[in-house]
Amino acid sequence: MRFVPLLPSPLAIVALATFVLAAVAPAPASAQQLCAADLNGNGDADDPGETASCNLTADGGWQCPIQAVACTLTAPDTYTCPLGPDHGCAEPASGGAPTCSPNACVDTSVTPIVDEPVIDDPGTPADGAVDADGNCLGSIEIFSGRAARCRPAGLKTTFQNCCKDKGKIVKDGMGGSISSIGTKIAVAKGVFTGMKAAYAAFKAGATASQAASAGANAIIVGIDPTSIAISLAINFMMDFLLSGCDQQDMEVGMLRGSGMCHEIGTYCSSKILGICIQKSTGHCCFNTKLGRIIQEQGRPQLKSFNGIGWGTAKQPYCRGFTPEEFQSLDFSKMDLSEYYSEIEAKAQADIQIDMKGKIDAYMQVIGR
Repeated sequence: MRFVPLLPSPLAIVALATFVLAAVAPAPASAQQLCAADLNGNGDADDPGETASCNLTADGGWQCPIQAVACTLTAPDTYTCPLGPDHGCAEPASGGAPTCSPNACVDTSVTPIVDEPVIDDPGTPADGAVDADGNCLGSIEIFSGRAARCRPAGLKTTFQNCCKDKGKIVKDGMGGSISSIGTKIAVAKGVFTGMKAAYAAFKAGATASQAASAGANAIIVGIDPTSIAISLAINFMMDFLLSGCDQQDMEVGMLRGSGMCHEIGTYCSSKILGICIQKSTGHCCFNTKLGRIIQEQGRPQLKSFNGIGWGTAKQPYCRGFTPEEFQSLDFSKMDLSEYYSEIEAKAQADIQIDMKGKIDAYMQVIGR
């Protein structure tokens, strides 16, 4: 008997998307007047409550709401700031008693936010140039990865955690050692395309049902349904739809939740007046969960990675193994239980035999 996986119908997908979209509130617009303060003394201002939009005052100015206090009436129509004479009192434009704040506002059109360039690593191409006999003319990499980043909650993400794991969306398998992460990235980009289609329809005045239908159709077209958990992808898309997360956030979020990324560290990716207001987390993402596990446990065995490791959070080092490095790995010293636990159809010994067969076959293909 042949097992045929049951996939949700387009109508079911649209219904799910409509339900989720209806529960999502619009994201706040970016403010031109911002203020920031390091309230917890950790050297940045990217934690909740440390960055805010400034409030308009009755005299046409701006005031930071962070640590704002009520002014003291010292004489008729005369107010004094309890924080000191360097801080002026101002009545809110909406009315009410005058207040003052120790934190200054910054006009971002005059003093813009400085952003670090987004990590741009397409990964190692799956197929390079070959000679007349079919021999590879370039370098061969096995289980190569792609450097990418996602952003935790901060000002640029409208305080949404774009690194949050949302379940296993991209499906995994044994995976060939020469498989490209491009397939998995294409799936992630397909979901992002769906998100953009839904958002464009929503902004153009479409109903929740119409916007959800546009997004669902954009996901389905051109993507192999066996490579992705469609219902989870729709939920993921709607969760990201009106947040401040961008395409790479979404790609990493999907691959990370599916167990295919190695987290390296966090760095400041956006500053204003030298104050960090947004962090990013660098990753190396692989085409399979198995590739990530073997990279994590194989690199410590190789001298060529000594002193380099995974690079830095801002510049991840995600290259694959050379054939010589791969042949020198001692798989008996690797703990692959994380991967075995997800495969119930095969015994551990059968998987090891299957892996050895794949590796031997690959070595024969490249003439090693």
